[in-house]
Amino acid sequence: MLFFCGLFWLPTASAQLYYPPVSGNQWDTLSPAALGISATAIDSLYQFLDGKNTKAFMVLKDGKILYEKYFGTFVRDSIWYWASAGKSMTGFAVGMAQEQGLLHINDLVSAYLGTGWTSATPAQEGDIRIRHQLSMTNGLDDNVPDDNCTTPACLQYLAPAGTRWAYHNAPYHLVHDVVAAAAGQSWQQFYNQEIAQRTGINGLWVDHVMYSRARNFARFGLLILGKGIWDGDTLLADTAYFNAMLRPSQTYNLAYGYLWWLNGQSSYMVPDLQFQIPGMLIPDAPADLVAGLGKNDQKVYVIPSRQLVVIRMGEGAGFANPVAFDRELWPYLSAALPGGPVSLPPSPASTLIACWPNPARECVSVALEEGNYTAQWVNLTGQILIAKQLPSASPQFETPPVAGLYWLLIRDVTRNKSYAARVLVQ
Repeated sequence: MLFFCGLFWLPTASAQLYYPPVSGNQWDTLSPAALGISATAIDSLYQFLDGKNTKAFMVLKDGKILYEKYFGTFVRDSIWYWASAGKSMTGFAVGMAQEQGLLHINDLVSAYLGTGWTSATPAQEGDIRIRHQLSMTNGLDDNVPDDNCTTPACLQYLAPAGTRWAYHNAPYHLVHDVVAAAAGQSWQQFYNQEIAQRTGINGLWVDHVMYSRARNFARFGLLILGKGIWDGDTLLADTAYFNAMLRPSQTYNLAYGYLWWLNGQSSYMVPDLQFQIPGMLIPDAPADLVAGLGKNDQKVYVIPSRQLVVIRMGEGAGFANPVAFDRELWPYLSAALPGGPVSLPPSPASTLIACWPNPARECVSVALEEGNYTAQWVNLTGQILIAKQLPSASPQFETPPVAGLYWLLIRDVTRNKSYAARVLVQ
């Protein structure tokens, strides 16, 4: 008899979201064991996170806490920064300001900051609109000594607005000044009144960076999972803006919306590089994942198809590539999520089979009938790492030497059948 090596989850869009009270520490939880998640997968995930300088990690399923783990001296009430993941909150807040009639994203930035906020000519500056700030297409030179400097001397013209994508902090910082001018109050006051007091997403903005507890960060992900609604209170009813925020905002970097990163696109760009990279941002994650990503690997993932929110806070994980941590994390994370690994088998003709142990270290076993078999270990890019023949009724297969997530593809030569197992190698 053949068994499935993990269940494949089908999204249930009608699932009811749970919201914790706006104040206090009450928050309903779920049991990973009750959802069929193995303790081994959880231990492997925590070991990976601990080895990558993580301070706080949370997963919400349907709004309830599935995982909440703190590392070292960091505890539930510890404060940490969101870094550029806070940009995504700003993108949401701009939609609220637009819905209230305070501004429109097609307005000129100079209408709120005054003329001369850049060193560009009046005509060049007069082409820059709020939506260019949200989509990182303002045309200002990002190759300046101080990426955070917002004085006119630092904001230099490079190209017409809307003609290039470049990750540039300083023009983003000025979005807060635009909203403050439009609202007639400080950015912190606007945030407290419109968002924090209604959702419990409390935090302090210092130099355009949000500081809060891990649970506040998770609340933000839940607000987005709820499409701008918090327990019946609609913060953002403008579905057109909400949807545009989480879709490609321009044609240069398809993986970028209005200050949100988007999975599932055919290509992506990363900060400091001016070329497109083929493929999805995080290949092992669901295609509908949207993310707030910040310096030193601050993360908030929102995954509507699985009703999941994932947050990670901590020091840098030690990767030079901006998305390398995300890609290293997801094989461990997907093994510890309800439904198991995200991606589908490599061939629709393959039958999923049970393998053990999984996660594995040196070898895995499968239960098959007597016969002749060929086996391949294939990584997630489709590269064949190991190929061999092994006639046996219950064959054992040595695992690849490098830890990661792999496919074990088995061909039954005797009966002309194909099998596949997804294996996490530690």
